[in-house]
Amino acid sequence: MNKDKFVPLLKEDSNKDHRKIGRKLKFFVFSDRVGSGLPLWLPRGTVFRKNLEEFLTDVQKKSGYEMVVTPHIGHKKLYVKSGHWSKYGKDHFNPIQTPNKEKKEVFLLKPMNCPHHCEIFRSQEWSYRDLPKRFSEFGTVYRYEQSGELHGLTRARCFTQDDAHIFCTHDQLLEEFKKVIHLVFYVFRSLGFLTYTVRVSLRNPKKMDNYIGSDKNWEKAEKVILKVVKEENIEASINYGDAAFYGPKLDFIIKDSLGRNWQLGTIQIDYNLPERFDLYYKGKNNEKCRPVMIHRAPFGSLERIIAIMIEHTGGNLPLWLVPNQAVILPISEKYIVYAKKILNLMLKYNIRVFIDNRNEKINKKIRDSEENKIPYMIILGKKEEENEMISLRRHGIGHIGVFSISSGIESILNETNLKIKKLKQ
Repeated sequence: MNKDKFVPLLKEDSNKDHRKIGRKLKFFVFSDRVGSGLPLWLPRGTVFRKNLEEFLTDVQKKSGYEMVVTPHIGHKKLYVKSGHWSKYGKDHFNPIQTPNKEKKEVFLLKPMNCPHHCEIFRSQEWSYRDLPKRFSEFGTVYRYEQSGELHGLTRARCFTQDDAHIFCTHDQLLEEFKKVIHLVFYVFRSLGFLTYTVRVSLRNPKKMDNYIGSDKNWEKAEKVILKVVKEENIEASINYGDAAFYGPKLDFIIKDSLGRNWQLGTIQIDYNLPERFDLYYKGKNNEKCRPVMIHRAPFGSLERIIAIMIEHTGGNLPLWLVPNQAVILPISEKYIVYAKKILNLMLKYNIRVFIDNRNEKINKKIRDSEENKIPYMIILGKKEEENEMISLRRHGIGHIGVFSISSGIESILNETNLKIKKLKQ
């Protein structure tokens, strides 16, 4: 890249830094008193998060997933059983000891959700007729990242995975894996990421001690992933060394508006944890059968996807995701009553709207709304009140017209609902 192109890109990269935009738009903050790498979500950022959660929850419900909730900590023996203690130990926070000296127990902050989900499956008996079981959770996990490696939301010590684990029969594995691939691609398209690559991540043959399980289990899992990639006509590179310690992965790397690559979605096949946790279901002849486990996370984590979306869009989020879809700007106090009438009507349609009733000039309110990247600004003055009308401005465009109240609301709803309708097809 020549110097003339490189300098503007650096400037744009700085302007789109999610830490800078997130602080300016009041999405999240970090506090030294709370601790490095531990984000605090402000009201606006929480709405953004919840919108993403609701979107994926809706998609998952239609795909047969069941939501579960697990604790933020687990007994050390859980992670010894899963292999996390031996293979993932350096990324754990130090163990937590109970205060009772006579019956001292050791717990860990949860580094992954999969051991907990194994215990959920193990908690009752299943028949082959019950499978597949698809357990989904927005599970918060904790990993110790070196302070020099922390970077806003993209590298934090506390983050929430859009995690799910599918327990299925060997005969169901191929179809289930393909369904997850289609779900990942759907999520990417819905969020506006149209350029992505796929990578098969396998074991490092020179560091076999990094992994658990038999060669037989690994070979079965690898064959399935490679077969699916071929049958789905997916162009995928092979990468040795990036497999999870319990199984190979199919990783999805998106490209953002600045041309940067980010790994988001991942799907993993696991024959090993069902073995270690002695999971089984009853087969057609009432015999004990071992399920296969699929780990998957289309976002990767809410924190990372939010950071990437902020930088990809420069903070100009899609209307269906943005925390504040509209702001009502009365020209003076005289029009507050009319503003409240418009507010109540819009709230009935679930439009995320508020009134800016500060004692400021209208031009100042408009400038602030533009800086806060609020998509719609509704200007109310004497003419609007007398004629039961509203003046609409669109962020980044300017004045788009004067509408009747119903037409103005319909205009906003159309932009939101067209997107939602498209997502739900």
